[in-house]
Amino acid sequence: MAQPAGRGRGRGYPDRGRGGFSPASSDSGYRGRGYDRGRGGDRGRGRGGFGGGRGAPPGIYAPAGRTNQIDARLRDNSENELVASLKNVKIDTTDLPLRPDHGKAGKAVALRTNYFPVTIPKGPFYEYEIVIMPTVSIKRVRRRILELAEDTQDWKATLAGSVAHDHSAKLVARKQLPESLTIRVPFYDEDEDPPAPGAPAGKEYTLVVKFVQELETESLKRVIAGDPQYRTHDIMPIISAFNLILAAHPTRSGGGGVMVGRNKFFMPSNNPSMPLGGGLEAVRGFYSSVRTAHRQLMVNVNVCTTAFYKPGNLADALSEFLRTGFGARATAFVKGLRIKATHLGYRKTIKRAVDDSARSYKFDSGEYGTISVEEYFRKKYKITLRYPELPLVDVGGQKINYLPAELCEIIPHQPFRGKLLDEHTANMITYAAKPPNVNAQAIESQGLQELGFNQDTPTLNAFGVGVGKEMAVVPGRILNAPKIKYAQDTDASDYKADRASWSLRQVRFTKAALLDNWAVLLIRDGGRDDFAGPTDPKLREILTGFADMCKKSGMTVKSLPAITEAQLPPKDRTDPMRAQAIAKIREALTKGLKVKPRMVLVILSSSDNHIYSGLKHLCDVGLDVATVCVQAGKIRGGGPQYYANVALKVNVKLGGVNHTLDKTSLSWLKEQHTMLVGIDVTHPGLGSVKGTPSIAAVVGSVDVDYAQFPASLRMQESRKEMVTALEDMMGERLKVFFERRKVYPERILVYRDGVSEGQFAIVIEEEMPAIIAACRKIRPNYRPKLTIVVCGKRHHTRFFPAEEKAADGKANPLPGTVVDRGITSVYLFDFFLQAHGSLQGTSKPTHYHVIHDEIGFTADKIQTLTDNISHMFARATKAVSLVSPAYYADLACERGRCYLHEMLLGFRKGNITATSADDEQVRKEAAESWGRGPTGNNIKNIMFYL
Repeated sequence: MAQPAGRGRGRGYPDRGRGGFSPASSDSGYRGRGYDRGRGGDRGRGRGGFGGGRGAPPGIYAPAGRTNQIDARLRDNSENELVASLKNVKIDTTDLPLRPDHGKAGKAVALRTNYFPVTIPKGPFYEYEIVIMPTVSIKRVRRRILELAEDTQDWKATLAGSVAHDHSAKLVARKQLPESLTIRVPFYDEDEDPPAPGAPAGKEYTLVVKFVQELETESLKRVIAGDPQYRTHDIMPIISAFNLILAAHPTRSGGGGVMVGRNKFFMPSNNPSMPLGGGLEAVRGFYSSVRTAHRQLMVNVNVCTTAFYKPGNLADALSEFLRTGFGARATAFVKGLRIKATHLGYRKTIKRAVDDSARSYKFDSGEYGTISVEEYFRKKYKITLRYPELPLVDVGGQKINYLPAELCEIIPHQPFRGKLLDEHTANMITYAAKPPNVNAQAIESQGLQELGFNQDTPTLNAFGVGVGKEMAVVPGRILNAPKIKYAQDTDASDYKADRASWSLRQVRFTKAALLDNWAVLLIRDGGRDDFAGPTDPKLREILTGFADMCKKSGMTVKSLPAITEAQLPPKDRTDPMRAQAIAKIREALTKGLKVKPRMVLVILSSSDNHIYSGLKHLCDVGLDVATVCVQAGKIRGGGPQYYANVALKVNVKLGGVNHTLDKTSLSWLKEQHTMLVGIDVTHPGLGSVKGTPSIAAVVGSVDVDYAQFPASLRMQESRKEMVTALEDMMGERLKVFFERRKVYPERILVYRDGVSEGQFAIVIEEEMPAIIAACRKIRPNYRPKLTIVVCGKRHHTRFFPAEEKAADGKANPLPGTVVDRGITSVYLFDFFLQAHGSLQGTSKPTHYHVIHDEIGFTADKIQTLTDNISHMFARATKAVSLVSPAYYADLACERGRCYLHEMLLGFRKGNITATSADDEQVRKEAAESWGRGPTGNNIKNIMFYL
């Protein structure tokens, strides 16, 4: 050990990441496996209250004295006049298409939305850069310097009350500042006493405030007024300035606020937290972001929830975390955490946890010779460690500085930056899923108060910026649902419009597959619901019941399956990814079955993600066998309804069609040969091995029923959003389309998931040419019409019905609710659609942007088509929140993550530490793990990922 624990005062490391719970802090759940991703509805009651009678339906949010009248700016004809004026604007083929019209289809309703008007004062504002000398790269230290600077006389005399800054490098002023403004800042850290008056100068920094640009506001006013000449005007500098101004109050020094990412603000001392287990707790905060809308600048305010470290002793919290889930790693919990050393009182940032404990690690202490950390603290500080076997934490800077976790106190109000374990996530959803009226009330009362929008704050007053106190009311429409069709053109007779759901009762699959040469893999892993073995009578009874359900659904089942079992070895922390268990599964499938099956029904012992990922990797890549997984406990007690849900997956994976839509709803798709495509990219998260590749997926329809979407998967450069191998992947999809339909598509409609608004132009510049090149590769003159629609789920727009006719039984908007006026783009072609029914919490719509359109959609056509396609998701009997092709691409990406499971969890072969010098080795290890990917003859052209 270069320095014994307790010595050295290095600056630590900056906090990394943006926190929140995976994939983003939210009020209503998140995307993942399951039938639906837009989560809505919970229990409660009352109009705008905070909950009430158990089991009673919540009321719509209707504050006293408010009307349901749509905002005045939207009641005249100005939006239609704007759209008409855009028809005369000429745009290049690479420009984003302008809005062609507004939708008219459906029943008109009024909706409150969590947007508030913002006044635009007369300009200008002035933007400055804050230069700190000597240079400081650590975010926490820069923030501390700015905090101390605000207490200096120079700051108070020149800047106080008239500026807003980001606590790092950017400052906006209401008035022009003196040239070459410099401020000298005597520095002392949070755990140090300020220098005494007259004492010799200690560490000192100098702030230099440099002028960047003048920010006039008149152009912003012209943009929101819909002046066509300003449609391409860059408003981001002035929008960023407004965001800084509105963030000044919740991030003020000494205010107790914590900012997570760029737009989420938390006041942990004001909000009761909820324990999540594993050393973490959930804290509610508020999101704020300025947006432009028709004739109004607005701020979007939403409830958000994220995980914070539970204050207290680090050893207690770390022990709890390590007990929470098998494979939980100490470094994933402690990295970037600020602690106070209880034996000496200093504060440090933890760099990592190490494999050694206080008992096992020995170092040359000088005065005591070579000694263990445990002995060192007993002799040096008279401290007997209670947890000498826990991993040590490194709090050093350039040199290592190991410290026992029990001598570390977690400093309060720190967001957790890592990946939540399954138990955390389940508890987080329970805490975050509040009914819409509860969230709306919280936003308008507590949210505006904590953000400083409904009070006279010095910064807002200085800049002349005001925020309205009431949510905007915008027009929406509820689209007519399509009719769901099964075999012999049979309707799903029990369709529930308020839930956009139906059942499989008394219907047969549109096209039923042949279930033959199938097998069952019984995994026994010590679970309480494990079957006794292949001859277990209950297992035989269940398999007979499942086969009967498949037959009732129309499938031909020739025989009961062959059964093999895998008795897994006990969990062992020396084998965190359970490689030995996967070897047993391989043995069971290759030696326990006489004939290679076409499909395997896998009965899992539990929800162990290591077993699931290892199994999918083995079967998809190694054995080229389709699998459908169920859990023993669920299939034991599931009965016919559960069997029917499993049959949905089985039928589709064997090439069948579960359901389709009526001829009217499918008419546009069948007018010409049309291909639906979904594209998505998933990235390594916090805690992954540095340099772990991203994974891209492209799915494409191949049949006339638009039910079969085989996939192409690729690894690519780490954290690159654009798809590198898109030309090849699209070529594969076009080839299979031709093989099935004997013709190439005349139109291609792409739903692109996971792209931010700032990346739209890159999609047009990089991905669109790759799609066109794939077509040209087939024939030089082959050029189908192409439309690209981006699907956005990572937003904070919510809608709250302002009238009973717009609400479902949980006070969320009804399925099919679409909004394309009032809070959408001033010029561009976008809309919000909530296609799904609410389950719990507050429903989240999907934000769709048409970013390229050669087909020539009207608003009604693309909105209705997108809603219809959302009813075609194969493994559900309900509409889903993300249009089906994009949802499929997302699921295919998730399957690809199984092939890099170890690296995504931070494990490398031989436990090699990942550094920049290891990039090539990381790529080689990823390629070895990925293997050939899902390209076997039995897998590549089916929906293996579903």
